Amino acid sequence: MLEKPIRADSVTAKKGATVYPEPFAGLVEGRAKAKLGDVFSLSNFGVNLTILDPGAASALKHAHTLQDEFVYVLEGTLTLVHGDEEFLLSPGDCMGFKAGSGVAHQIVNRSDRPGKYLEIGDRRPNDTVTYPDDDLVAEGNAGGGWSFSRKDGTPY
Repeated sequence: MLEKPIRADSVTAKKGATVYPEPFAGLVEGRAKAKLGDVFSLSNFGVNLTILDPGAASALKHAHTLQDEFVYVLEGTLTLVHGDEEFLLSPGDCMGFKAGSGVAHQIVNRSDRPGKYLEIGDRRPNDTVTYPDDDLVAEGNAGGGWSFSRKDGTPY
């Protein structure tokens, strides 16, 4: 466990890393995440410094049953897809996503420059994530891992 301040940009960002199964993994190829919370061994919530290349998405459009999420834009212009609406996000803009609301969201970079934001979410076990636009359901387990299935229950 690290017990001194660090520069957030000193943490290596893993580009394209995802737990999504194929054929969904390719959507986040242009996403890089530096897991800042992991550097400090945080267990109750995670903090990621996320960079989206032009054309990249944060995730599939999704909604959590148990996990609250929060994003704060640092650089660039990003598009928040929230339910049936879209909003442009600029540096200083933020948005929270209440667990159990059923409103799906994602962030996409439709600009010609990279965008950077902080994302914060809790790490509750047994969360379920639904993906309204895709044949996918994610089930969290007590160890922090995920299992994926189709909406009919067939595993990936």
